[in-house]
Amino acid sequence: MPQTALPVARDPLPVLCISCLADPLPLEWCDSWGEYRGSLERLLGALKFERHDFLDDALASLLEETLRARGDLAFDAIVAVPMAPAKERRRGYNQADLLGRALARRVGVRCDMTLLRRAEERATQSTLPKRERAANVRGAFASASRVKGKSILVVDDICTTGETLRACATALLREGAGRVCAITVAKAS
Repeated sequence: MPQTALPVARDPLPVLCISCLADPLPLEWCDSWGEYRGSLERLLGALKFERHDFLDDALASLLEETLRARGDLAFDAIVAVPMAPAKERRRGYNQADLLGRALARRVGVRCDMTLLRRAEERATQSTLPKRERAANVRGAFASASRVKGKSILVVDDICTTGETLRACATALLREGAGRVCAITVAKAS
């Protein structure tokens, strides 16, 4: 059942936002716990930019809540959106990786960060206007062939335009993943 990452009231029918209707993501579903504003925006900023890596488990509990509400835990592996190695060295960690590993522990699904990697460093998505984001991440990720026939859950902290998730899913599907879904803590509206 396709679904946008935009937080909307839970409904048994498929829900798509206007953007997803116009240009659907290559995901079986994409969901977020909340909207990227207020306290959640501050918490994610602290995780990402203020070295508050201890927030990973608390934020992963929100991902777990969202996942269990969907009733879909049928994944062979969880992967996090990879960060460029140089950027990860500067920051000291990849916040999506921390969230993915914490979620994996909570739901008993293997987290395998070797299934998806950054093929090359690109400009940071948040620094670009919306119209440039798709081109910036197109081809930026590569997937291991071991994903063939597997059900993969991609984890990230924030979904803004969905282009990073689109690029990750495209790489996984190109290598034969059976299905790809995505979950984020927050969705920008």
